[in-house]
Amino acid sequence: MQLSIQVDQREGDEGMKFKLRVKGDLHIGGLMLKLVEKIKAPQDWSDHAIWWEKKSCWLLKTHWTLDKYGVQADADLRYTPQHKPLCIQLPNMKTIKLPVSFSCVVFKTVAEICKALNIRRSEELSLLKPPDDPKKKKKKDKGTESAFDDILNMDMAGGIYCYAFQSLRLCILTETLLCRWLDSSRSLMEQGIQENDRLLLRFKYHSFFDLNPKYDAVRITQLYEQARWAILLEEIDCTEEEMLMFASLQYHICKLTLSTEPLTNSSEPEIDEVEAALSNLESTLEGRNADKILYDKLYSALFTYLFNSLLYRPKRLTLKPYKEYWFVFRDTTISYYKNKESANKEPIEQLHLRGCEVIPDVNVTEKKFGLKLLLPTADGMNEIYIRCDNETQYSKWKAACMLASKGKTMAYSSYRTEVKKIQSFLQMKSLAPPPGQAAPDVESMEMNAECFVSPRYAKKYKTKQLTTRILEALHNISQLSLMEAKMRFIQAWQSLPEFGIKYYIVRFRGSKKDELLGISYNKLIRIDMSTGLPVTTWRFSNMKQWNVNWEIKQVTIEFDQSVSIAFSCQSCDCKVVHEYIGGYIFLSTRSKDQNETLREELFHKLTGGQD
Repeated sequence: MQLSIQVDQREGDEGMKFKLRVKGDLHIGGLMLKLVEKIKAPQDWSDHAIWWEKKSCWLLKTHWTLDKYGVQADADLRYTPQHKPLCIQLPNMKTIKLPVSFSCVVFKTVAEICKALNIRRSEELSLLKPPDDPKKKKKKDKGTESAFDDILNMDMAGGIYCYAFQSLRLCILTETLLCRWLDSSRSLMEQGIQENDRLLLRFKYHSFFDLNPKYDAVRITQLYEQARWAILLEEIDCTEEEMLMFASLQYHICKLTLSTEPLTNSSEPEIDEVEAALSNLESTLEGRNADKILYDKLYSALFTYLFNSLLYRPKRLTLKPYKEYWFVFRDTTISYYKNKESANKEPIEQLHLRGCEVIPDVNVTEKKFGLKLLLPTADGMNEIYIRCDNETQYSKWKAACMLASKGKTMAYSSYRTEVKKIQSFLQMKSLAPPPGQAAPDVESMEMNAECFVSPRYAKKYKTKQLTTRILEALHNISQLSLMEAKMRFIQAWQSLPEFGIKYYIVRFRGSKKDELLGISYNKLIRIDMSTGLPVTTWRFSNMKQWNVNWEIKQVTIEFDQSVSIAFSCQSCDCKVVHEYIGGYIFLSTRSKDQNETLREELFHKLTGGQD
């Protein structure tokens, strides 16, 4: 048979076309050898491989024959470089140009990109297509514009990183309902991506493992930028108090970035490795030491009057006003009683917190210090609301609940540290300046205040009012270093109730209406589209198995205690949801003991599907 093969050369060089007469039993390696001999050009062809346009696939198994691949005489093939330039927009909106692999699966290509940029934990990121630009659609037939004003050319081996704080540019990301993430198990070429195309590099999975300022300066900066844009574009909801806190952090970071302070973490205090090792040792010995066990039994308890409002799904309308009870927190359980005197009797109810989720419900300005506890049950999650009187009480109870959710008690070494961290976070959210502090000098703010808040809040206040409020909030964080401020911003972003939830329109088995499915790093949420309220929550930790019926595009998930759900995806291919679920389960298996080895085979086993 006679094959027609287009040969692509280096960027800018004119391609060539050849016709080869071959037999079907010729293997791919032999075909490439024949082709190079016919070209007779002094060039390194080691990066070239055969691409079959019609089938949209690479012929990479050089030991396979043409017959085995199904290549016939009418096939038009391309002998093309596997590495091609790609324009990549980073979370800080800077665009770089990198040569990347167009033949490896996206999971590997992202790892290549992250290695070049010195970003650890590449499994948390992926590539997605940019939203369609209506203006560019009209110009698509007018030739290619010199569109890349901001491009920083980079060589993969160079590892150069350039941070540039740019002026505000809106880039509305609608991937929550119209999924534009690339399939991690297929290559760029297989998904229609061509040389010099533009893709967005973003943190896809919101489970940030081992985030360490000592090693992750670039990763933290890009994560901060993604969080910043999520706040500014209102992709995630936050209160006015929280928005002003985020604004003051942005302004502080902007000032430090534009100052003479170096863009490295060299000025950050070194982590005392000996102290850390001793702390870890203390943690591992918890429960083994007799004195510690005695301490645990005698003193590891909180007890006080708290306000409680019980709310069990799906009875949304049974919410009652908060009522005061006597609460006792011991080990990993909370018991509550009618009053202090009845604490030696049976409690009204005992709440087991192991595996629960702790969500803050706080407004420091209004002196509201509440906790929402999501307690795992056989058919989903029960919601329990608790309200504290003050910051100190709230900090102690929240720290205790967070440890209990992981099966640890208040005897654990990190309890006091966690309490201080929560108190520090609350102080950061306090917008009132300390007593006696002079009013902020509005004229001292060199940048436009509207740049640091979302459009909704920018419209609410006049520029001078907004500037005053941002500068008032600045007093609580003005001593933070650049890296500390970015970490605080990321932590505040993570504490928002809607953090990391991606929404997809689905239809559950047996239902006649569309609903929303929220996917987070540790749970699935069934949401009523008409009210926006959660109906049921299922934890990944209770999941036994999941699979997809690819014929009817239906995802089925089985949980503990014989609970099973099934749904079809309306707003995207079910493979997208399948990859999200599998990806988060993969991330939960990571451990520092793995010596940074990325278990790609396990990732594809958990996220892969078949078309």
